[in-house]
Amino acid sequence: MSEGTRFGTPGTENATTLLLLGSGELGKELLVEAQSLGIETVAVDRYDGAPAKQVAHRSHTVDMTDADALREIVVEEDPDYVVPEIEAIATAELTRLEEEGYEVIPTAEATRLTMDRQWIREFATEEAEVPTSAFAFADNEAEYRAAVDRIGRPVVVKPTMSSSGKGQSIVRAGDDPEAAWETARGGTRSDTGRVIVEEFVDFDYELTLLTVRHAGGTTFCPPVGHRQVDGDYRESWQPHPMSEDALSSAQAMAKRVTDGLGGHGIFGVEFFVRDDEVFFSELSPRPHDTGLVTLGTQSVSEFGLHLRAILGLPVPDVTVERPGASHALVADESVDTPAFTGVEAALGTPETDLRLFGKPSAYAGRRMGVAVSTAADTDAARERAESAVGQIEIHDDA
Repeated sequence: MSEGTRFGTPGTENATTLLLLGSGELGKELLVEAQSLGIETVAVDRYDGAPAKQVAHRSHTVDMTDADALREIVVEEDPDYVVPEIEAIATAELTRLEEEGYEVIPTAEATRLTMDRQWIREFATEEAEVPTSAFAFADNEAEYRAAVDRIGRPVVVKPTMSSSGKGQSIVRAGDDPEAAWETARGGTRSDTGRVIVEEFVDFDYELTLLTVRHAGGTTFCPPVGHRQVDGDYRESWQPHPMSEDALSSAQAMAKRVTDGLGGHGIFGVEFFVRDDEVFFSELSPRPHDTGLVTLGTQSVSEFGLHLRAILGLPVPDVTVERPGASHALVADESVDTPAFTGVEAALGTPETDLRLFGKPSAYAGRRMGVAVSTAADTDAARERAESAVGQIEIHDDA
């Protein structure tokens, strides 16, 4: 009998250790999956009490954009796997650590490319050769205004480095473009302040194609439809209906882009679709927030698939066992010490589960939880998930 992958025991010298860089709600779900296989887990984030830290065997609080601090944690923990969950990481140092023998998931290069919208957009168009909307980059306001005029309104304006829709806005006919410029500059996670100006695609729908690269090849989850507000996920559903031609195009593009990045793990590849014409939008080399719906729809969620790919374990063909939807619970205002009421009513919704992320504080627009519902069709599931979230109120117990 072949031994295959060997797993140690947490808390012992032979432990198999996974170090998570970024400890939000998606990382929390990944660590729960890891612990089900006896993986020792270490969570790192810039603030105390982050969701994944609440379930990890150990945790650290550091600024992960600080190269020296990042190196110190990795060397101290000496993990078998280094798994980035966010964009704000010192990627040059991550590359050096990978060169020294640490396994970065999916690769340090993929993490570097995808944290910067300029890198990933240029990679997608020049190397993977997939269609995208028109775009331009600007380092100053004069370049920005010229890009808006050249592409033509409406345009979407974003920082080249940000997450969860931060700094994103739309400039329409008659709008003063200065407001979008300031919003993008204020939402950036980079020192450059560079922004991307994108053609606004009047799409029929947008979707996420969860794409798993693993030892056995590439596996695609059924397409996930989603709705965003100011670039930030609010609800998703699976499966999203689309023609065979559009699905085939999206899968081919996702494979070209993810093959170009390499490594093993799940990638959340986002597309716009208009009249069955598919445009590449963005990519995350990790579980995707819209993929929270897979907690209810698939026998193995996106988190389980990511872990299996990381560990070299078999990745099954994925089908939707029952249509489903997720709906985010979002704070309306800042809350110092969150407390929740209405949980009983929310869980009284048929075929509905609930995740309260446990974030130690909230600001207006911050995701604090999610409802995941299933039903006979996605429309009914969306109604259930929205209804469940509507039962919950966030209070300040400070």
